[in-house]
Amino acid sequence: MSYILIFLSAVVFVLFVYIVYLRWKVKYEVERKVEEREEEIRKDALSRSRSTLKGKISEHIAPFTEEFEYRASDARFLGSPVDYVIFDGMDEEAEDIKVVLADVKTGSSKLSSVQRRIKKAVEDNQIEWETLELE
Repeated sequence: MSYILIFLSAVVFVLFVYIVYLRWKVKYEVERKVEEREEEIRKDALSRSRSTLKGKISEHIAPFTEEFEYRASDARFLGSPVDYVIFDGMDEEAEDIKVVLADVKTGSSKLSSVQRRIKKAVEDNQIEWETLELE
């Protein structure tokens, strides 16, 4: 009888050790996967931050690049919801001035929903002049 009790005790002990090992192994694997995912998230956040910073810098230097088709002195930076209002011909004291709303994009960035609505309003000639007189 005592041999059976010793044998059962040994089996229970081995099972206990095995269960503890399995819990440790699962915990270790989960922690490793979490660390890998955190690293991916950090890299993605850093990449997005760099892209955003590049975009912000590009917005400000755009009038001084070859791609900018207007005189830098005719451009007024807004930043939001569009980057520039350009009064083409203003500094030349031209008879006619063309008003251009412009947004600077870099990489694969696209117009926001508000920018698309503004673009549509311009295309639909939904533009007016209003003089506000304050007392």
